[in-house]
Amino acid sequence: MNEQTRDLLVFAVIGILAGFLASFVVGGHGLIRYLVTGVIGAFVGAYLFKALGVNLGIGNAFFSQIVTAAIGAIIVVLLARILA
Repeated sequence: MNEQTRDLLVFAVIGILAGFLASFVVGGHGLIRYLVTGVIGAFVGAYLFKALGVNLGIGNAFFSQIVTAAIGAIIVVLLARILA
């Protein structure tokens, strides 16, 4: 397995886990929905945290990415519900 494939798989796993965690807060179900909301949430969370200068202070980079993506996914789902 090359590095690009591994990075893509890790990104998908982070997205699925983040979407799953977000579903506890805002509801939802289904693996594809977890993946989509988690991946979009990863971009939104990372952008917002960087723009606002927020640092979670979590030493483990993988766990920090999951939490950031989950927070971003929650924001994305809540915004989608408000706009819908």
